[in-house]
Amino acid sequence: MTPSFSNRKAGAALLAVAVLSGCASTANHRQAHPEDPWEGFNRQVFAFNDTLDRYALKPAAQGYRFVTPDPVETGVGNFFANLGELRTTLNSLLQGKPGNAGVATGRFLINSTVGVLGLFDVASHMELVGREEDFGQTLAVWGVGEGPYVVLPLLGPSTVRDTAGLPVDSYTYPLTYVEEDKVRLSLRALDVIDTRAGLLDQERLIRGDRYSFIRDSWLQRRRFEVNDGELGEDPFASDEFDFDDADFDDADAE
Repeated sequence: MTPSFSNRKAGAALLAVAVLSGCASTANHRQAHPEDPWEGFNRQVFAFNDTLDRYALKPAAQGYRFVTPDPVETGVGNFFANLGELRTTLNSLLQGKPGNAGVATGRFLINSTVGVLGLFDVASHMELVGREEDFGQTLAVWGVGEGPYVVLPLLGPSTVRDTAGLPVDSYTYPLTYVEEDKVRLSLRALDVIDTRAGLLDQERLIRGDRYSFIRDSWLQRRRFEVNDGELGEDPFASDEFDFDDADFDDADAE
């Protein structure tokens, strides 16, 4: 649920998705979701994340948006997205996608130089775009099953497979290697707040039970990413799915 299912998704983006989990419904749970066998536990973590968001992260994001000019906010987002290109390069190679690895490498080099440390997304203006990849997606390509849905404290929506990939994603993110603690933590905080600010408008789209809405939306988005944007076969779009006039006649008769 990043902006247009945004360009930033690593650990900070997962956190940003999580903090939308506000106001967990106290209504009776609906029919058990087959991919969410730990729903009771997940809802408790969901509520915990919401408390932190409601009293800390969301107000900080609102203040950040209020005082930050749009061009600056865009530049900050571009900067952190550019750092993620290195993760995409590595995982693209591990998945046997050299073309996408080359695109990610080219984007990083262009945006880091011509784009002034990634503040300007020059590569996209040059129509050099690819797909983001992380180690959770790499595990999927290697045949590792998705596993149950799980809500992580602070990090939010995930699956068992994606959770297993988080340590590798952390080690392939450049900020991990900033030695000065104050600088590293400040940059990470800025990344989280900037990403959360980008979700303020999308939060209004949530309807019904917030937990279920966010879970289902996140799983759908994640599978879209894992499948490289392929949605699967649509039986209604298949040439083999034929209708006869008699079918409509019978329906009218009813």
